Amino acid sequence: MIFSPILIVNSYLCSMLSKAVIKFVRALELKKNRLQQHLFVAEGPKVVGDLLKVAAPKLIIATEDWISGQIANTKLMDEVRIEFATDDELRRTSFLQHPQQVIAVFPFFDGDTAAILPQDQLCIALDGVQDPGNLGTIIRVADWFGIEHLFCSEDTADVYNPKVVQATMGSIARVGVHYQNLCHLLDGLPKDFPVYGTFLDGENIYEQELLTHGLIIMGNEGNGLSHEVSRRLNHRLYIPNYPADRVTAESLNVAIATAIVCSEFRRPHQP
Repeated sequence: MIFSPILIVNSYLCSMLSKAVIKFVRALELKKNRLQQHLFVAEGPKVVGDLLKVAAPKLIIATEDWISGQIANTKLMDEVRIEFATDDELRRTSFLQHPQQVIAVFPFFDGDTAAILPQDQLCIALDGVQDPGNLGTIIRVADWFGIEHLFCSEDTADVYNPKVVQATMGSIARVGVHYQNLCHLLDGLPKDFPVYGTFLDGENIYEQELLTHGLIIMGNEGNGLSHEVSRRLNHRLYIPNYPADRVTAESLNVAIATAIVCSEFRRPHQP
C-alpha cells in the first residue's frame, strides 16, 4: 500500500496512528522502497532538527511534547502532515531500539547523483565501504573537518539506509554524498591532482606535506582499496602503529582511519 502524505493547516492529528502510516514508514527500511518513493526516514530531535533546516519533510510522526515545541514554527505546521503518536506507536514505527520523540520522512537530496569534484577543496571518496555505521560515521567525520563532498563507489552502502542516517547525527544535512564510478571520476582529474589512499606499505602520514585540496580515498573494510582504484592514486599514506616494534591490531576501522587522516590533513592549516 502506498501512503500519500497530505497537507494540514494549523492543526495536527491526535487520533490513533493508522496501520497504513506505520506500514508506509516501515517499508522505507528497504532500499527498493526508498528508491521507488525517493524518500528516507530520519529519527530523533537532533537528526530531524538538522534536516529541517535544509529540507521540508513529507511526514512527521511525533509525541505531543515534540509537537508542542514546534508550534512557533508556523511554516512547518502549515505545510507538513504531522501525525501525533504515543510512545507505544513510536516504538511500533521506529527503526531504533529506543525511539526519540520524532520520526520524519524526507525526500532524497539532489546530492545523491553524480557531481563534479571541486578541485580547490579537500574531498573524500569511499571504495566499497559496506557497513552502514561506518558510512554514517564517515559523513559525520567529514562534516567535523569541513569536508563538503563525499564520493562513493556504486557498491558503497546506501546513504539513505536508516542506520546510515542515524549514524550521521545530522551531518547528512551538510555533506553532499555522490554515487558514481570512481575510476571514471579519477580519470577525469588532472594528472597532477593529489589523490591519497592508505596502505600498509605507504609513507608515514606524519612525515608528509599534506595539502588543503585533493581527494582522500578510503577502501572496503576487509579488502581495502580495489586494484583499479589503487593504481590511479599518486600518494600512498600509512598510519603507523605505536610502538612500531610491538604486535598490535592488524588494521584500523575505516571510519577511525578516516578521522585520523582528515585530522592530519587539517592540523597544519589550523588558524
